Amino acid sequence: MAVPKITDYEIQEKLGAGSYATVYKARHKKTNTFHAIKCVQKLSLSKSATDNLVTEIRLLKNLSHKHIVGLTDFFWDEKFIYIVLEYCNAGNLSTYIRQRNVLPEATCKYFLRQLAAAVQYMRSNDISHFDLKPQNLLLTRTPNVVLKVADFGFAEHLELGESNYTLKGSPLYMAPEIVLKRNYDARADLWSIGVILYECLFGRAPYSSKTIEELMARIKKQERIAIPTNAKISGECEDLLTRLLQHDVSKRITFKEFFEHPFLDLKHSPNEQSLQKAVSLVTKAVEQDEKQNYKEAYHLYCKALQYFAPLIADESDAAKRQALRSRVISYINRAEEIKTGMTIARNQNSPASKPVTTSMSDIMEPNARFKQLYSLCSSSPNIQNGLDIGRQAELYTYERRFDSALQSFTSALSILVPLLNSEPKGERRTLLYQQVTDWMKEAESIKALLSAKNVDEEQKTLHNCSLQ
Repeated sequence: MAVPKITDYEIQEKLGAGSYATVYKARHKKTNTFHAIKCVQKLSLSKSATDNLVTEIRLLKNLSHKHIVGLTDFFWDEKFIYIVLEYCNAGNLSTYIRQRNVLPEATCKYFLRQLAAAVQYMRSNDISHFDLKPQNLLLTRTPNVVLKVADFGFAEHLELGESNYTLKGSPLYMAPEIVLKRNYDARADLWSIGVILYECLFGRAPYSSKTIEELMARIKKQERIAIPTNAKISGECEDLLTRLLQHDVSKRITFKEFFEHPFLDLKHSPNEQSLQKAVSLVTKAVEQDEKQNYKEAYHLYCKALQYFAPLIADESDAAKRQALRSRVISYINRAEEIKTGMTIARNQNSPASKPVTTSMSDIMEPNARFKQLYSLCSSSPNIQNGLDIGRQAELYTYERRFDSALQSFTSALSILVPLLNSEPKGERRTLLYQQVTDWMKEAESIKALLSAKNVDEEQKTLHNCSLQ
């Protein structure tokens, strides 16, 4: 196709081509701004291609979200229809993955959170995409790497529970119910998100095949999608991945469950209120710190970090980002200091006002409540096993081995919570409830602390690594 001439734009380079359109990078002559212009030859348009084009324009006109490619304008002449789109200067997620083979879990989470925010906005408008894949997830550097959903040609208004019977999407990322039944609903997008996450983590889609025939055969067999045995991913990440990639739609995670999943943690995603919440929480933390209410101060610092850490990734100004990072590091350090002091003090039954010089034998001695509960559970080895694991988590915390502490707290709670639910009323249940509640709060705070500590690693990947 000959390069079109557009009055107000200077065509600079070809970005890509599809079955009926070619996309160019172009500079607006008056504003000197860059755009991506999709040029569609009228003569090449089939009925289905025309429908897709009309759908894309209609939907993009009404969508406005920082993680969805924006429509700037559209017009036409005798030969072409032109769709002027926001220009994304860093390629797409497919290229990003290919250049790095696999992505760290922190980076996967960073991109998935942005994709989830876009999908959440789309669902609030009853829109399903039906062609989510890494090639349609564009990246732009401002200087942050920001993900934006593109190519809404297959998208449509579809309320939850409403079905469709038209074959749509790319086979490698297409939900099995589309291929096998041609009867599907909005939840097909959740499968595609699972395939994208899998490819980010492991460098290939779960049904990667040499031929389309091999791919279709694997889809029809509904082979169970296994997580690689050598995978080093968190339990939360594995849980989300497994629940997204369920062949049976009724067993697949729901949109509500997806948006509320702890791996995404969308409630702490950057927004206009995030900084206000973070500042409010850290102000309260400092107040409690000064009053020597260290336990409350520790948990408030950790809650503040849940809001502060994502703000670093979202801040485009380098100076402001560095200032935020410095604040986060100082709060992490203070929370760790308090936590170590609290652990020592709790085991000595003394205030945590200052670091206490103590021997390892003092630290190994559990507090009075724990001893009483452990004694009452002498006839319940399963409860004692959970308590032993939780106690080990406390010792890991003292040693500042927070990864091991979180893993042990999680393991202990997975044993104790079901047992608590079946425990009859009485002193033992009361003490067990208090212990479980304390450890749940500890686990949540340690998780926040670890998440904040991972910010530097994540930012080095996203801000210092050039996109080629």
